[in-house]
Amino acid sequence: MKKIGILFGQENTYPWAFIERVNSKNIPGIIAEPVSIDQVRQGDSGDYAVIIDRISQDVPFYRAFLKNAAISGTAVINNPFWWSADEKFFNNALALKLGVPVPNTVILPSKVRPDDTSENSFRNLKFPHAWDAIFEYIGFPAYMKPHAGGGWKSVYKIHDRADFFEKYAETEQLVMMLQSEVIFDEYFRCYCIGGKYVHIMPYEPRNPHHLRYVIDGPPTSPELLAKVHAYVLALNEGLGYDFNTVEFGVQNGVPYAIDFCNPAPDADIQSVGAANFEWVVETSANYAIERAFAHQNGQMNLTWGSFVKTAINNKAVTQKFEDQPKVEKKQISETSVEKTKTPLSIESVAKVEKVEKKIPATKTKTVGTAKDDLKRIEGIGPKIEELLNGAGIHTFTQLSETNKSHLEDILTAGGKRFAIHNPGSWAQQAGLAADNKWDELKKLQDILVAGK
Repeated sequence: MKKIGILFGQENTYPWAFIERVNSKNIPGIIAEPVSIDQVRQGDSGDYAVIIDRISQDVPFYRAFLKNAAISGTAVINNPFWWSADEKFFNNALALKLGVPVPNTVILPSKVRPDDTSENSFRNLKFPHAWDAIFEYIGFPAYMKPHAGGGWKSVYKIHDRADFFEKYAETEQLVMMLQSEVIFDEYFRCYCIGGKYVHIMPYEPRNPHHLRYVIDGPPTSPELLAKVHAYVLALNEGLGYDFNTVEFGVQNGVPYAIDFCNPAPDADIQSVGAANFEWVVETSANYAIERAFAHQNGQMNLTWGSFVKTAINNKAVTQKFEDQPKVEKKQISETSVEKTKTPLSIESVAKVEKVEKKIPATKTKTVGTAKDDLKRIEGIGPKIEELLNGAGIHTFTQLSETNKSHLEDILTAGGKRFAIHNPGSWAQQAGLAADNKWDELKKLQDILVAGK
């Protein structure tokens, strides 16, 4: 029996709907339930193949429990090790490397020294700070918020220099980000589940809370939706989140990623609306079942982002998209609003899904590398090689760094005749080829049939 658990706190509508949805599918060997903890022994994963984490950001004991479960084999959604190390300022820096536009941003030292530190603890920090240069780079109005915070706590709109210093004094020991304002004419909040399922929701953060999800808004161009979709996939692939939301403010046709570190995103039906709630319940239930079937006892079953994987392979994180537009002063309008929003119309959803099916996420290109014969990989023929090349995958190294879900997206975009192929072993084969381990590759291919 594969048990899927959900760990949650005060929220009610999503966790119980998730449990009911999984169990209503009546899949042999799969059951969902609330996580139950009576004791936590080191190195003991407990009974769960998969755990959906909705609360450990607020309960340190739960975070420790999840790390212990994960290292013992439970597939935790989201990865508790990465989430513990994650913070918003780093995510902005990673977004730049991935080619996703973000507002100009700087990080600020805490106004009040942390406990158990002295003036000598900051001898490497110049005083006074280069405020004039910072204000020139950011411009006013601007937004100031904790570099690692969430839930829109301690977020300030800054109007001018004097306003900055007055509000900065209130932040005490918090490490803050100062960020350019994006004056947006469109705004989207996007669910991303499994690093591959994307749901784009038009959203108006300047509306009253109950009117923020736009149901019958003006039409959005397919090209813009496709770009938003691609940016969502790029960010979640880089970060390695299984369950996240990404928010974009669009100015002059450019989607700026405003907020994209939400590993326990709001999914309450009263907040997101019935249509969005149905999508997130159904999609997360299917994905949890998928992860339960993929679960292997005694092995690490976590998702790791491309940033971590490329770092392990000692490779640079490269840009995926066109050069970013430079954010000019007074260019951006972000509203300090909590993450609760409303749904697309049925027609809009259909249009978005149509665009999503046509455009697979663009894979990072490695510049200056000779093209390899990808047909040497079991399961890849001339036509599939053309598809991979068209998605920017030309070498064994690139293929070895491409996850299965992205390869499936590429095949699906090529049509039904390609979607039936299983690319599960391609990255492993390509890794051996990239390392010139041809004998080992031959042994592997001898037990494969069409790449499976």
